[in-house]
Amino acid sequence: MGKTTNALEEIFHLAHSGQDYDTPLAVLREYHQNVATELRQESGGQIGTDDAEASQLETLLTQLSAQLTTLTPADYDRQYDQIVSYGELLATSIVAQALGAHWLDCRPLIRTDHTWREGRLDWPTTEYNIRDEVPRLLLTGPVVTQGFLGGTASGATTTLGREGSDYTAAIFAYCLHAESVTIWKDVAGLLNADPKIFADTVRYPEISYQETIEMAYYGASVIHPKTIKPLAVQHIPLYVKSFVDPMAEGTRIGDCRHAALAPAFIRKTNQCLISFESKDLTFISEENLEVIFGALAQVRLKINLMQNSAISFSVCTDFSAYRLDKLLDRLRDQFTIHYNTELELYTIKNYDPASIQRLTTGRELLLEQRTRLTFQFVSRGGLNEFIK
Repeated sequence: MGKTTNALEEIFHLAHSGQDYDTPLAVLREYHQNVATELRQESGGQIGTDDAEASQLETLLTQLSAQLTTLTPADYDRQYDQIVSYGELLATSIVAQALGAHWLDCRPLIRTDHTWREGRLDWPTTEYNIRDEVPRLLLTGPVVTQGFLGGTASGATTTLGREGSDYTAAIFAYCLHAESVTIWKDVAGLLNADPKIFADTVRYPEISYQETIEMAYYGASVIHPKTIKPLAVQHIPLYVKSFVDPMAEGTRIGDCRHAALAPAFIRKTNQCLISFESKDLTFISEENLEVIFGALAQVRLKINLMQNSAISFSVCTDFSAYRLDKLLDRLRDQFTIHYNTELELYTIKNYDPASIQRLTTGRELLLEQRTRLTFQFVSRGGLNEFIK
């Protein structure tokens, strides 16, 4: 609810670094308690019992406080998952009570490995767990569960990646052989651009799984990149609809063919451009690339764009000061490394000359690249106005 994940990230950072976090934790606690109280009052006390709701909510808040006292300087990513997961647990506890629905903890069902912050699914175990547990619950009424979360065999909490709730919906749909999945957003459907950034957006009435996967991969914010594959495997359509106008058509994503699509404009902010140069002016060889790729994988910096020249190799990644420092520690003895931060990565899917001109005019391009259907460039940030 609200910006709870961001608030929990701030609280986690303070606790992990030994700083005082009492005030933001108190704000988080009060916010959720107030929402629960308001929902009870609006229902006239007809939804559930005050004691039952307060008990579950207070139990979760107490567990969160206790977890924060156990943090150590090590195991940053593991501890991150244990703390940030409470946003989903708190919200679904309140919403399930408001709806009179069954509250289901998804962590024992969605089995992952120990890849913290991006848990990799054990699909056979997950499918068995969900098919064993959920159908009988659905016979008694609606079920509310969490997105974004999973759990290891030992009971530790994992997360599936930021904005991963859509992926969770696809996991449940796959395991239950669902008829369809609907994602509710504040926009009219799947658009060719973010209407907060780009003027004159176009809604796609229908679009294929393949096109959607590519748009999500490049950073389209409406769909999580991993959502589409499990749905496509079982030919389950995905509907993107607006909670502002629930009766509107929205977008259907599925097995379909369509004519050429309007160019899609995608922006990723908070980017970092890192360039590696051989110190003795030798060519960037496959051996050099193996070392660089290995280090990027170890520190878990994902490549959004890459390009090489004779003696230099450049990558654009999401910026993380923590991960960048770890990368520099691993590679500075072997390479001369330069980097720029506070950059933006733009992608135009199904580009044409007019769409390229629209985005690049008047901009300083630090790196650009094009394929048959996709044009990308990295530029300095700071764009606040509409792109017309």
